[in-house]
Amino acid sequence: MKTRGKTAGDGENRIPPGEMTPEDRRIWGRVSGSVTPPRSRKAERVVEPGPSIAANLDAASRSTPRKATPRAPSAGEGRSDPVEARPRIVGRSAPEELEPRRQRRLSRERDPIDGRIDLHGFSRFEAEDQLRAFLTAGQARGWTAVLVITGQGRRGGTGVIRGSVHDWLAAPALRSVVSGFAPAARRHGGDGALYVTLRRRPG
Repeated sequence: MKTRGKTAGDGENRIPPGEMTPEDRRIWGRVSGSVTPPRSRKAERVVEPGPSIAANLDAASRSTPRKATPRAPSAGEGRSDPVEARPRIVGRSAPEELEPRRQRRLSRERDPIDGRIDLHGFSRFEAEDQLRAFLTAGQARGWTAVLVITGQGRRGGTGVIRGSVHDWLAAPALRSVVSGFAPAARRHGGDGALYVTLRRRPG
C-alpha cells in the first residue's frame, strides 16, 4: 500500500479512500472486513424533575394531613368529679348451729314446724334444687322453721344427701334464707333429719 510522507506502519496520515489504487482498495477491504467494531454502552439516562413535577410533589405534601402527636394530659385534665363513697353491703353470715333451747322447743313442737320436705328418691343435684326451692318458698310465706328429712343412707352409711346437706345450707345462695340448723329429735327422724330455721324476708 502506498503512503505519503510516512510509512504504512504509522497510525496517522493514511491515504484517503478516494486516492487509493485498485490494489489498495482490495487490501483495505480485506482488513476492514475482519475487524468488528466495539459495542458502545449507553449511559443510563437520569431525568431531573422539572419545575412542574417539583410543584406537584410540593402540593401533594401540603395536602396530605399529618397525624397529630398525642399530648400528655396535664395535672388537672382527665379527672372526673369525685364520686361519693357508696356504703359497703355486708353479706349475711353463714348459718350457725341452733341454740339448745331453740332445738328443744322444736323437738317438743312448742315452736311450730311450719313445713317439711323429704328428699328420699332424689339424686344429689335434684335434692339440692328441691331443697333450695322449698326453703325460698317457705321464707316467702313467712315460715320460721322447717324439717328437712335426708335419710340415714343405705346400711347405716352416711348417704350422699345426708353428707351434702350441710354444705347446701351454708352455701352463699341460701345465706339470706337460712339462719341455722341442728339435728332433729328421734321422733322427727333423728340423725336422718334436720331442723332448719329461716330468716325473715327483708322488706
